[in-house]
Amino acid sequence: MRAPDFWKTDGPAARALNPLGIIYGAVTAWRIKHASPKRVAAPVISVGNLTVGGTGKTPVARDVVKRLKKLGRRPAVVLRGYGGHLKGPIRVDPDVHTALDVGDEALLHARDGATWVARKRSDGAKAAIADGATVIVLDDAHQHTSLHKDLSLLVVDGAVGFGNHRILPAGPLREDVRAGLSRANGLIIMGQDETALATRLPDFLTIVAGTLDAEPESAHLHRQKVVAFAGLGRPKKFFDTLVGLGALVVATHPFDDHHLYKPADIQTILDEAFALDALPVTTEKDAMRLSPDQRQQVNVLRVTARYKNHAGLDALLQKVLASR
Repeated sequence: MRAPDFWKTDGPAARALNPLGIIYGAVTAWRIKHASPKRVAAPVISVGNLTVGGTGKTPVARDVVKRLKKLGRRPAVVLRGYGGHLKGPIRVDPDVHTALDVGDEALLHARDGATWVARKRSDGAKAAIADGATVIVLDDAHQHTSLHKDLSLLVVDGAVGFGNHRILPAGPLREDVRAGLSRANGLIIMGQDETALATRLPDFLTIVAGTLDAEPESAHLHRQKVVAFAGLGRPKKFFDTLVGLGALVVATHPFDDHHLYKPADIQTILDEAFALDALPVTTEKDAMRLSPDQRQQVNVLRVTARYKNHAGLDALLQKVLASR
């Protein structure tokens, strides 16, 4: 789904749906309170968020993996495999599996290294450790309860913060903000902190300012006409990124998050781009949901998580590694 506009403000629609949000929040709180998370024989680092929609958690998780490798560890990513049908635990092979098998995010991680999909992430973690992993990284797991976490990082989109501070479906929150923050160790604000979130966070949290920066290969998009398409929680964020790079965005095609593209979806975009003498451009995550033939016909914008004060993040990682 795409984030509706009423999630940004506390309007009539949000207030009307708030009773459902209270129920959703209560169920989540009860589930977390009564969980019995299992410890495994390796440190577990969770990267998650308190809201639905794109915050940049997958680029952050990928960056954490790179940092762990530089520290001499053998990390493995464990995900539920949202959008895929395989229950696992199974190690993802990007040359064999598709998004229909394991989901788009798992395919992205598998390009970096060991990645496991498991409906029960504790089983995935055990399988990864048996396969040689010395540290587990969970992508999108802050509300996950079957596995004990040694370090929990939250990622927040600085442009929207926590939205209208209401819980699904009245707002973007997955749970109560205070409850979610109480289980976190660090919080990464991606992009400009437009809601002054950093001034309202608990003192015990390590706050890191981050950005999603386009790879140097994107330089060819400057002053280039593009037809942009994306299936994300906030497609406009991607379109704005292209504008910021100097691309001439002549058409946009927003889809729902994790949208499974049909051949007709892409062919329409390719035909439009050809007619406008433009390049079709999408995100790296969206590219995982295209067929190999379609992937060769579109330009992919790759982004990397970077930090203005990465020392805080590095300190958290080193502390948890030293403790296990």
